[in-house]
Amino acid sequence: MTFDAHQLDTILLLGSLVTLLAILAVRVSSRAGLPSLLIYLLMGVLLGEGALGINFDDPQMAHALGFAALVLILAEGGLTTNWGEIRPQMRMGFSLATVGIAVSVAVMALGAHYLLGLPWELAVLLGAVCSPTDAAAVFSVLRVVPLPRRITGTLESESGLNDAPTVVLVTLVSTGAVHDHGALAIIGIIVLELAAGVLLGLAVGFGGAWVMRRAALPSSGLYPIAILCLTVIAYAAGAALHTSGFAAVYVAALVLGNAELPHRAATKSFSEGVAWLAQIGLFVMLGLLLSPGRITLGIVGLALVAGLLLTVVARPVSVLVSALALPMPLRDLAFISWAGLRGAVPIVLTTIPLSEGVDDAEKLFDIVFVMVVIYTLLTGPTLPVVARWLRVARRSEPRDLDVEAAPLERIAADLLQIKVSPVSRLHGVEVGELRLPPGASVALVIRDGESLVPERRTVLRHGDDLLVVTPRKVRTVTEERLRQVSLSGRLAQWLGTDEPPRPR
Repeated sequence: MTFDAHQLDTILLLGSLVTLLAILAVRVSSRAGLPSLLIYLLMGVLLGEGALGINFDDPQMAHALGFAALVLILAEGGLTTNWGEIRPQMRMGFSLATVGIAVSVAVMALGAHYLLGLPWELAVLLGAVCSPTDAAAVFSVLRVVPLPRRITGTLESESGLNDAPTVVLVTLVSTGAVHDHGALAIIGIIVLELAAGVLLGLAVGFGGAWVMRRAALPSSGLYPIAILCLTVIAYAAGAALHTSGFAAVYVAALVLGNAELPHRAATKSFSEGVAWLAQIGLFVMLGLLLSPGRITLGIVGLALVAGLLLTVVARPVSVLVSALALPMPLRDLAFISWAGLRGAVPIVLTTIPLSEGVDDAEKLFDIVFVMVVIYTLLTGPTLPVVARWLRVARRSEPRDLDVEAAPLERIAADLLQIKVSPVSRLHGVEVGELRLPPGASVALVIRDGESLVPERRTVLRHGDDLLVVTPRKVRTVTEERLRQVSLSGRLAQWLGTDEPPRPR
């Protein structure tokens, strides 16, 4: 097969147009409260044989490209995750990603076999590919819902960790290794691969951070590239050593993203851009892989029943069992159950049995594809309503924007952006009454489109945007103080907050 400059020009033109349309579609999906993955999948279907006629029917390539995209998405998730925020909930997130996955797979496999009549191999595969949540799908919706960190930390840690065990399980089932080993041996293999992947990720993360602090690269633009390459090295080394590469890449990225490295803000921005590009390419490719002619009423019926079983039985049961590791209020657990959105990950996982030639693998792909679309449409837009109904939504949450203070990183400071919401009790409080920790200060107040430099007697109003500069070492204390005043007003020092203090 030859490849000339004319073909390259066509690919660049089509690829750029599709990417630009996909970027613009993010605005539409965010306003509608829908994960952008649905629009990207639809674009892929329209580009495929069902409309424009682009033929893509290569499961092996889809498998390889899908895994490459997931590596970049997981790397971005780790690099942009604040360890201090998810650490208190890491036990629950890890429980959901291991025990929760096992419970969900078991419930789904039993239901798929006895209710849907699927053979055991296909039933187990259906349970395995549907059990992990998708970080891109979850947080594209949760960005518009103000939630306490105990919930966002749980969902974030779960979505970063649960890909690894399911990839190992789906691979073992698809390659027939399950028939060669007993159940205990399979569990042992999964645990061993996960543990080795975590250790490898820690080694690459801490080792890479040590190197980056001493590298003194000539250009700031090289740091984001080098750090992203380190995360990919963690995955590739893990895969080459037959450990969990997905566990390695997420752990390495988590370590690097929370290390005191030069140009941290540039690294996070770069990784977010790369992850968006990976998501767009991944979802469009998966849409291309679908053959609309195979979607029959029978497939839709199976997808509806499987999705119902997952949403109202398997997911709630897995969350309740996982909560034994870290008890949480029932309303929190109910929201976590409803917020377990599925996205690209289940569809990508179906490319493993497709590439291995498992019987009825195309049927599995079609069922999962339809199920993801239907139940994302059902659960995604309802998350804000469910959060209010369960009374888990917060009123005013500081939003942080990491900024570089100096090229040599001698000034370790962060910039917090706080919106004084219509129900916040920051209204009427003077800047001096905030009593922020030493070194932290309100640098700017944006009111009615105008900026003003506040004095101690400046009174805050509903609708104000505050820019607060805080040394990184007292950032948590600063956010806690702002949250206390937002909830309880200027007397927060004596009244306390609406919720118990979070563990450190």
